[in-house]
Amino acid sequence: MQKITSLPADDSMPGWFHTSPARTPRPEHAGQKKARWGIVGAGLTGLAAARQLALNFADDEVVLIEAQEVGYGSAGRNAGFAIDVPHDIGAKDYIGDVTTANRVLRLNTLGQDYLRQIVQENNIQCQMSASGKYQAAVGDQGIAILEAYRRGLAKIGREAEMIAGKDLPDHIGTSYYKQALFIPGTLLLQPSALVKGLADNLPANVTLYENTPITSVDYGDTITLMHERGAITVDTLILANNGFASHFGFLQRRLLPTFLYGSLTRPLTDEEQAALGGKLVWGVIPAHPFGSTIRRTADNRILVRNSFSFQPDGRPREKHLRQFIQNHRKSFERRFPMLPQVNFEYTWSGAICLSENHEGFFGKLAPNVYGALCCNGLGITRGTATGKLLADMIAGKRNDLIDFLTASPGPNLTPREPFLSVGVNSVLKWGQFRAGLEV
Repeated sequence: MQKITSLPADDSMPGWFHTSPARTPRPEHAGQKKARWGIVGAGLTGLAAARQLALNFADDEVVLIEAQEVGYGSAGRNAGFAIDVPHDIGAKDYIGDVTTANRVLRLNTLGQDYLRQIVQENNIQCQMSASGKYQAAVGDQGIAILEAYRRGLAKIGREAEMIAGKDLPDHIGTSYYKQALFIPGTLLLQPSALVKGLADNLPANVTLYENTPITSVDYGDTITLMHERGAITVDTLILANNGFASHFGFLQRRLLPTFLYGSLTRPLTDEEQAALGGKLVWGVIPAHPFGSTIRRTADNRILVRNSFSFQPDGRPREKHLRQFIQNHRKSFERRFPMLPQVNFEYTWSGAICLSENHEGFFGKLAPNVYGALCCNGLGITRGTATGKLLADMIAGKRNDLIDFLTASPGPNLTPREPFLSVGVNSVLKWGQFRAGLEV
């Protein structure tokens, strides 16, 4: 019997969730349930796995279990960039080995295409826009990173346009940045609206239970997932719960639940939109990985996302939320002095699952237990692609992308506590210090 020692407990003001269309959550589970397939985690990975598993096994019921309300957790708290190109922060040019980068490009594109198809077929209102992304630099160090990235992208046949600082206000309104690399291909979207829409348009043979946190698991010939109001027994289990997989008995000391913090403004008035200028929808990713991600959304809000903390139990801390909103305010004021009266309506934390060697896990964890875990900050496209491909692999399908994923060494083993938390938080603080004015 595996007792679950930590459950999701996200803070209450995720802006994407509260500004996306309201929906009626599916009921929580109660009583006893048996099914062939079970999936824990109704984020992007779990939703993709459930959809594809249901299509591959049309005569079977697929049970999808979410601890909170769909769209409220990590999948609805990211910055809303569905990125196609590789973004390997461990490589000097963000590309690294060309053969690997081309496979990553195909993997990310698969995730994009799968999402785009579902959104279009089901008319999901999630502000999806083929806007590309701006990788922007404030100083010379950042510009050198952009130049290296452009050379790396050329190696895999992806074009990018370097834009001088004097021209950037026509693109993104602000003149704060010295240079930017525009990379077409990225989709911008409202992440919580996307996840809600995906959940409400699952195949008929998927049963979704929300607000059903699993408290213990009995692994055996069949797997029983227990919670406060009953139990669900399945023949095969898929874990799509990222950092919480370690609490289910797998990949201990290999997953790094790391929190990023975002703030979303109120909608800009017509006068404020005119003062800002630039395009109506855009997204900026910093040249330095510890800098600020900035977006202008389709509903005329500004997102600021920066600041990091590491929490090994996967649960955010209120003290960090209070602390980091000040960072968001400073970042906003530096970039948008023409918007002095624009305040934040929402501030929240959102977890990403990292590993020390930037590798995820894909495949079999134990008899009758599989996982697609740890997307290293690319959850929208990578999570979608790996969820789909895991369901295909379980159905006996094979292709070179599945082979590529199963060949991964997986996440590295990390030091024990308290050394792990001290080390990771030190790296995060040092990285944010080095980012300087890009925060």
